[in-house]
Amino acid sequence: MAGGAAVVDSSSKVYPGRMTAFVIFASLVAACGGLMLGYDIGISGGVTAMSSFLQPFFPDVYRKEQGIVSSNQYCKFDSHKLTFFTSSLYLAALLVQWPASYSTSKHGRKFSIIIGAVIFLLGAAFNAAAIHVAMLYIGRLLLGLGVGFVIQAAPLYLSEMAPSKSRGSLNTIFQLMITIGILLANLVNYATNKIQGGWGWRLSLGLAALPAAIVLLGSISLPDTPNSMIERGASEEDVKKNLRRIRGTEDVHEEYQDLCDACANASKAANNNNNNKLAIFQRKYVPQMVMTFLIPFFQQLTGINVIMFYAPVLFQTLGFGNDASLMSAVITGLVNVAATGVAFLVVDRYGRRPLFLEGGLQMLLSQVIIGSLIWKVFGVAGMASVSKGYAYGIVALICVYVAGFAWSWGPLGWLVPSEIFPLEIRSTGQGINATINMLMTFVIGQVFLSLLCATKFGLFFIFAFFVLSMTLFVAFFLPETRGIPIEDMSKVWSQHWFWRRFVPCEDSTRRVEMV
Repeated sequence: MAGGAAVVDSSSKVYPGRMTAFVIFASLVAACGGLMLGYDIGISGGVTAMSSFLQPFFPDVYRKEQGIVSSNQYCKFDSHKLTFFTSSLYLAALLVQWPASYSTSKHGRKFSIIIGAVIFLLGAAFNAAAIHVAMLYIGRLLLGLGVGFVIQAAPLYLSEMAPSKSRGSLNTIFQLMITIGILLANLVNYATNKIQGGWGWRLSLGLAALPAAIVLLGSISLPDTPNSMIERGASEEDVKKNLRRIRGTEDVHEEYQDLCDACANASKAANNNNNNKLAIFQRKYVPQMVMTFLIPFFQQLTGINVIMFYAPVLFQTLGFGNDASLMSAVITGLVNVAATGVAFLVVDRYGRRPLFLEGGLQMLLSQVIIGSLIWKVFGVAGMASVSKGYAYGIVALICVYVAGFAWSWGPLGWLVPSEIFPLEIRSTGQGINATINMLMTFVIGQVFLSLLCATKFGLFFIFAFFVLSMTLFVAFFLPETRGIPIEDMSKVWSQHWFWRRFVPCEDSTRRVEMV
């Protein structure tokens, strides 16, 4: 591959079988882990914009929001205690990644998903029943532990269950469920904000138990992936029986043999490294390591979670009323779902790279324009008012930005890291991916309101700079992975113009074609 173009092995295998109803059902259940994460991303921003929630738990913010204490528009919601309520979930998800990685490898993908759902249910109960700030924090931390297990296991489950030709679409369901969760949370917040008596926020937080219950009940009836079964020593008869059910054909011997070969190679590599988790840092894994660090790192520096965490707060900052800000968040949520649906339809047809590049350009332009418009209205002082037409124009631009993310870095940020690792380090690699994702989500969530207060409109230009950087990174260094069987993914790196210096080509006679 040269100049960032993709290299595809023209001899990649296509195994017998079809997309079965069973695979679709299993994928939907696993992808509902994204519903858990998405609901919590959306619900926290809406709840923290409710006066009935702010007054008992965060009275300092309530006074500024009501105008009792003077504050400019940029700094109205600046409170480390308030942002920790949002970001503590991601801190817990970060800290649990290594135990979750061990659980996923040793006990299976299904086991980790079930554990995550149970812990998440406990967190939802704590939050709904909270009578002081400590209970809110404990609830959020429990939610984070549950999310940590689910995001470790669910993307792997989806990648390993899917036929190679449909892996992108099925894995994209995870991100689609995140966007649906965000939209549902925005709708719930809009409805519960109108409940008289000031207890609507309890319903918003308590309904987080619903997606967790769906995942828990659905997962109990699912098998684990064939890859995980072989890795954990299941019998040939049991694995083939599972493969026949998944693929809808009796002819599964070739795929089974390839999975066994991959598992044997993984075991050999693990034994050679004495089962050392640090083996992932070997030179031959440098391409995968770079991607699994930088893709989630850049994904959060797009600024998307700033929009999704704090959309109602941000829209209030722009001059919307409480109901109007919640409704604007609903609109961006709808755009998010629709655009992720576009990714679901085209990711296996056109590939990963075109979506990354187009989405990056779209986000870059919209971030620059949004920052410029806010600069023109609020300036540095942040004390101006904004007309309705101007505010709705900003909302429209935010929708353009959200759409660009939703059909590129949103789903692909989960898909690509989950499909590029060989079996012997796959759980560890996914653990690193989820760790970086949650670390950056925590940092951005914790510092955003303070950064908005300090840098004002300049924050949007900072995010635009990172969007430009990551788009150039994809253009030059990310190969295309569309249609490559997950067991053959190492070929992609050995044929890349830059990464081949780290990964020796095992078959110099293999025919390749430039795409």
